[in-house]
Amino acid sequence: MKKMFVFLLSYLLLLNATAQIRLPKLISNGMVLQRDVPLTIWGWASPNEKVTLNLSNKKYKATTSSNGQWTIKLPAQKAGGPYEIKLTGKNELVISDVLFGDVWICSGQSNMVLPMERVKEKYPLDIANAYYPQIRNFFIPTTTHLQEAQQDLKDGSWKAANPTNVLQFGAVAYFFARKIYDQYKIPIGLINSSVGGTPVEAWTSEEGLKEFPDLNSTIQKNKDSNYINRINKTAEEGRVVRKSEDKGMNESIKWYEPNYIPKGWRTINIPGYWEDQGLNSLNGVVWYRKEIDLPAQWEGRSAKIFMGRIVDADEMYVNGKRIGNITYQYPPRRYDVPSGLLKTGKNIFTIRVTNSFAKGGFVPDKNYSLVSGDDNIDLKGTWQYKVGEVFTPQQPGPQGISAQNQPSALYNAMIAPLVKYSVKGYLWYQGESNTGNPGNYDKLLTALINDWRNKWNLPGAPFLFVQLANYMDYTFQPGASNWATLRNAQRKVLTVPNTGMVVTTDCGEWNDIHPLNKKDIGERLALQARKIAYNENIVASGPLFDRAETNSESITAYFKESGSGLIANDGEPLRYFAIAGADKKFVWAQAKIEGNKIIVWSTGLKNPRYVRYNWADNPDGNLYNKEGLPASAFENE
Repeated sequence: MKKMFVFLLSYLLLLNATAQIRLPKLISNGMVLQRDVPLTIWGWASPNEKVTLNLSNKKYKATTSSNGQWTIKLPAQKAGGPYEIKLTGKNELVISDVLFGDVWICSGQSNMVLPMERVKEKYPLDIANAYYPQIRNFFIPTTTHLQEAQQDLKDGSWKAANPTNVLQFGAVAYFFARKIYDQYKIPIGLINSSVGGTPVEAWTSEEGLKEFPDLNSTIQKNKDSNYINRINKTAEEGRVVRKSEDKGMNESIKWYEPNYIPKGWRTINIPGYWEDQGLNSLNGVVWYRKEIDLPAQWEGRSAKIFMGRIVDADEMYVNGKRIGNITYQYPPRRYDVPSGLLKTGKNIFTIRVTNSFAKGGFVPDKNYSLVSGDDNIDLKGTWQYKVGEVFTPQQPGPQGISAQNQPSALYNAMIAPLVKYSVKGYLWYQGESNTGNPGNYDKLLTALINDWRNKWNLPGAPFLFVQLANYMDYTFQPGASNWATLRNAQRKVLTVPNTGMVVTTDCGEWNDIHPLNKKDIGERLALQARKIAYNENIVASGPLFDRAETNSESITAYFKESGSGLIANDGEPLRYFAIAGADKKFVWAQAKIEGNKIIVWSTGLKNPRYVRYNWADNPDGNLYNKEGLPASAFENE
């Protein structure tokens, strides 16, 4: 009898627990709800439970379905707040500090997710003055699902912009939001759903990819968890675990320790790759060492070391103490030196660098310095180096399945839970991960746009996207470029209504896939929003190629979005135009502006057929409109 009582009590407690009103992660304290449109508030409770929502002394009611879901429709609300929303059923929930404004989905890969913390040295005043309580950010941690769309997010919360919180805001999204807020003084909600190194197809639903048979076939295979487990198990079993033979770590006195006496070290320069300085085709571990004499005022002070970027992994030591490490190449190296570690006179700086493929070492044109207060010591120049380990070349083993790169996997986990949440539009910064196969990117991005608009039931929602920035080595002859091909594919997407593109070939860095200039990009997105989403009659784009006419001597390129007129922004002759005949062998061309068209020719080339502009990974064209916005790369068809 006692056991039966305990069982019944446990069952009733469990039943009561499952009967509690539960809300999706998005619907929480500090949220921004979309103004001026009917809204959906939804959640879960026990079957047939009555749920009441109270907003501004008005009540709205619903009854949960047999599967425990409920939905309440709210009429359109004007911008403003804060408000409180109370939900009552068998329990009571209160959502506080609710604003009504404009909500933007911010998605893509690493350049959209890259936070203000990564650019804090470039924008210190913007961070110090980030008191914008009506700009709110909801960051979605990376999660995937290969089988089906999910109903809720794993985690996340709304944060208001202030100098502390803003460090975790996506930089592009924040500068966009600040510009829009300053223009219209309405609350702005940013939902940042982005994952570094991911392709566009990972963000599109299964339904959205139905016109891509290969991708759809992959989706169906990925639904079989046994298949996934088998592939990943095979990859894991084939993975060779390399036992460290690094002399710098294995000798009785390690090479970073204060009592180590260096023998057999040679000189090398920082910055620079070691393959360019006499270490041919070396993959392995290379140690760097430098003695730095510090004056008395540095004694005991805390400091910060800036060591640019390092390919790939590093560990940093100062006077024998490990002060930090990073395991991959992209983040900037910014390490704090604790107080009490630096001393007057000789200080030993040691860096252990590990690289497994391509060139290893220190990326040029970055900040290499030791800083404390107003004192700054340049760390560029001659260091000593010694090879700790040479990796034996190995044949690549079987590859596992990276879920975040699979079609629909990110949509299922990080977009599907959002689609009931009303939004103003979408900001998209992605494409780097599709440059290996750029030819069909316009079709893939168009499919994503149509898919998201269908899922949100917003057929004309503004979709604003960032074209790839300039990156990698300069080239001095016309030639093929996957990055240019993808930029051209992005330009073609502008045929989709209510889309806008930001050109950024003047915002990149040759040596960094994550350029620091996020303010210009965010503010150019805001220009596009003012025109497309807020219907202002402004110039929001740089010149866009429209059509070409050919004759026996030249090609005439016509442009849209010329603004007040076409210009060469640096006063030099137009550059980075190339033309070709039917054989598509491109040569550099001369070009001149005539109104809203450009005449392009090359002496000696008859019957030109094709024209290109800024067709390179890292182009250097100077065609702008007078409003200061750069022209997009293009090739005529």
